[in-house]
Amino acid sequence: MTATPTAGSFQTGFAIRPDLLVEARGAADVRAAVRDAAAHGRSVAVRATGHGLPGPVEGGVLVDTRRMDTVEIDPVRRTARIGAGATWGRVVEAAARHGLAPLNGSAPGVGAVSYTLGGGLGILGREFGYAADHVRALDVVTADGVLRHVTPDAEPDLFWGLRGGGHRLGAVTELETGLVAVDRLYGGSLAFDGAAAPQVLRHYLEWTRTVPDTCTSSLAALSYPDVPQMPQALRGRYAVSVRVAYTGSAVAGEALVAPLRAIGPALSDSLREMPYTESHTIHSDPPFPHAYYGEGLMLRELDAGSAARVLELTGPTAPMMTVVQINHLGGALASPPPAGNAVPHREAGFLLRLLAMTAGTDVAAARHLFARAAGETAPHGLGRALNFSFGGGDRTGGLHGPGTRERLAGLVSRYDPASLFGGAYGVGDDAV
Repeated sequence: MTATPTAGSFQTGFAIRPDLLVEARGAADVRAAVRDAAAHGRSVAVRATGHGLPGPVEGGVLVDTRRMDTVEIDPVRRTARIGAGATWGRVVEAAARHGLAPLNGSAPGVGAVSYTLGGGLGILGREFGYAADHVRALDVVTADGVLRHVTPDAEPDLFWGLRGGGHRLGAVTELETGLVAVDRLYGGSLAFDGAAAPQVLRHYLEWTRTVPDTCTSSLAALSYPDVPQMPQALRGRYAVSVRVAYTGSAVAGEALVAPLRAIGPALSDSLREMPYTESHTIHSDPPFPHAYYGEGLMLRELDAGSAARVLELTGPTAPMMTVVQINHLGGALASPPPAGNAVPHREAGFLLRLLAMTAGTDVAAARHLFARAAGETAPHGLGRALNFSFGGGDRTGGLHGPGTRERLAGLVSRYDPASLFGGAYGVGDDAV
């Protein structure tokens, strides 16, 4: 079957023109697709929702897993078995019926499996770590067409690499992951006028040095479009927002965010206690497909001066609409699981995310802008975040440190010597 450009992908900025599109309904279809690709010398890429597409797909076989969207919850073991095409929204809803939650990201429409293969930085990350840290088992079709059940005991090297190594080692058809006993949280967003950005940045960075690991937060800056879908208070304005997710009590949450509210008058304030099923409202990521180019920079530290200069470059005078997000890391994110995995840069204190809307402009302009922004934080740079490198699949430097990169390369040589899955880190969806 021939695919049309960008058909079925959330990311519309890069063409998807495979020689063959396979709409898989189960592991057997994935095995057949991989074997056929190997027999005809074609590369293989995998797509669930297309949020984290790292570049265009030209030729080869594209395995679309959206129909493989099963979700099974075991409330006694506190685990979820998740099909390759299931979104986090489905997993959150299913787990919530048992008072449990997955280590999901901020957008409910993102593919849960692909997100986890890239590490998975979630809204509860500082308390519980990366999503990849909680994986118990994976079913994966490797380049030889074999469906393997991978656990810490069965093929431990592959188990290590699949968790944080991306899609380069095979097509994961299902995974089992641990859940956490969270059914509500205190959180939301506090938005300020962009004119106060330097002040908000300074206070936010100071505040992050005081919060417990049960608090995960980020700061975002963008010019909101003047369209009816935007909140009235933010429509057409440049604003800086602090997003908070805290698993303590509402009373403790109010005390925790008091220093943020003291910064000054807010344009909007949605901080409140909420059921976990409403946690996606903290970030309110856009649910509609669009074109974008992104970068994620893992930083050992971040000072207010450098961050302010990044906002100056990417603010209202930037050549395209740009979203900047600063994620506070540390806590459990800094501690690898006992068996380890391929998630890199755990020593990072912050993640700087840059996202350019590329409709009406070009990727080259966004690259130039991001290079300037990266220069401001270069002294603190550790590398790049696999989950947030959207577009330009040739940009592979810094995704993993030398030791991890060499170990992953050894696994590729062992499980995919003909480079069937192609590219330096594969094609898939592992976004927000």
